Amino acid sequence: MRALVQRVSRASVRSDGAVLGEIGGGLLILVCAMEGDGPQAPEKMAAKIAKMRIFKDEAGKMNHALLDTGGSALVVSQFTLAGDTSRGNRPGFSSAARPEISAPAYEAFCSALRAQGVPVETGRFGADMQVELINDGPVTLWVDL
Repeated sequence: MRALVQRVSRASVRSDGAVLGEIGGGLLILVCAMEGDGPQAPEKMAAKIAKMRIFKDEAGKMNHALLDTGGSALVVSQFTLAGDTSRGNRPGFSSAARPEISAPAYEAFCSALRAQGVPVETGRFGADMQVELINDGPVTLWVDL
């Protein structure tokens, strides 16, 4: 499983003009199930992200996790995180899990994040979506399992 995690002041995702999910302060998490992910990948990724210390403490150091701040997560499926550009100008996506595997993995990740105590908003798996965010910091991290 692969994720791009952005600390945000606010974020939203829309599809067909309708807001699917939006949050205030917290994390925008773009997530992709990868070919070969084990069944525990969604839970492991959720636990890791919920506990990542990337929020400022009183001294301005990144020392607090999302769970410490009471923030929310906006989780958006994004198979293009699996894009391989090593062989030319057109990315290949063969390392992304097939939709029949990645859709349940995406839902499992969202459920596991909620089980960690994080309020979660979502996009719609497989939809054409527009994501808007204010990156706070900016803080953006690539997370692979």
